[in-house]
Amino acid sequence: MSEKIVLALGGNALGKTPQEQLEKVKLTAKSIVDLVEEGNEVVVSHGNGPQVGMINLAMETSHNSKENTPDMPFPECGAMSQGYIGYHLQNAIQSEFRKRNIDKSAVTVITQTVVDENDNAFEDPTKPIGSFYTKEQADKVMEEKGYVFKEDAGRGYRRVVASPKPVDIVEINAINKLIENDTMVIAAGGGGIPVIKKDGELIGVPAVIDKDFTSEKLAELLDCDTLLILTAVEKVAIRFGKEDQEWLSELNLEQVDKYIEDGEFAKGSMLPKVEACKKFVESKDGKRAIITSLEKAKDALNGNTGTIIKK
Repeated sequence: MSEKIVLALGGNALGKTPQEQLEKVKLTAKSIVDLVEEGNEVVVSHGNGPQVGMINLAMETSHNSKENTPDMPFPECGAMSQGYIGYHLQNAIQSEFRKRNIDKSAVTVITQTVVDENDNAFEDPTKPIGSFYTKEQADKVMEEKGYVFKEDAGRGYRRVVASPKPVDIVEINAINKLIENDTMVIAAGGGGIPVIKKDGELIGVPAVIDKDFTSEKLAELLDCDTLLILTAVEKVAIRFGKEDQEWLSELNLEQVDKYIEDGEFAKGSMLPKVEACKKFVESKDGKRAIITSLEKAKDALNGNTGTIIKK
């Protein structure tokens, strides 16, 4: 049975440099096109952590060393990362389509994600971006630009930005129309470019939206059947890394709540994935969410592996 799926790629599906990424996405494309070949409608989302950090650092370094290089705002760095990751993905996916004689196109939509300017995350920025500074350097930049810096594990000071929750996706109608015209869409890269609504305009803000939460919002707005979150492991585990570690094949919402309350999922890695899955499953009856690895995506979709979360 064919399904409408948002497939959220983890960092392991992409490379940390353009050269590494160009090779990695060839394997990624094969796993994605396997699902399309079975008749599924697939929308691809992805992270951008290393990539946007690299772009931001390059722009920052260039600006600090040459007076004529403009200071590049963080939302624009996010847009650049969406474009370059999207280019690599659509290039690899289209090549795979041609190899299999699939008459289909792939296109990247530079995506803006609406956030609430009153989100509590803006009061306590926690997401580190950019390069390391000494205390004196950080104080100087804070005074000049109003940035917030925090000490990072004894390695120096880094700028931190907010990580608000997604409220809406600006380009959702365009994405829907592309899907209706049998086009595979790559969207909401890196959680989307965060924008707030102000006086009838959309204004970019320096923030990082968790890509799992935006992938959930995308799947919800597109009325997808399945949210498929791909990561480095085949299944979710409780007591992860301990002698009595247990891999989980299926979870209901009561179990998810209990494990979250017990602190079973790490904040920076598995927790947002599980929380995003829970939100999607709660959005409408009949929805399911799956967490698995890229290599096992097809098997997980067919119910043979992965962690499936249902009501």
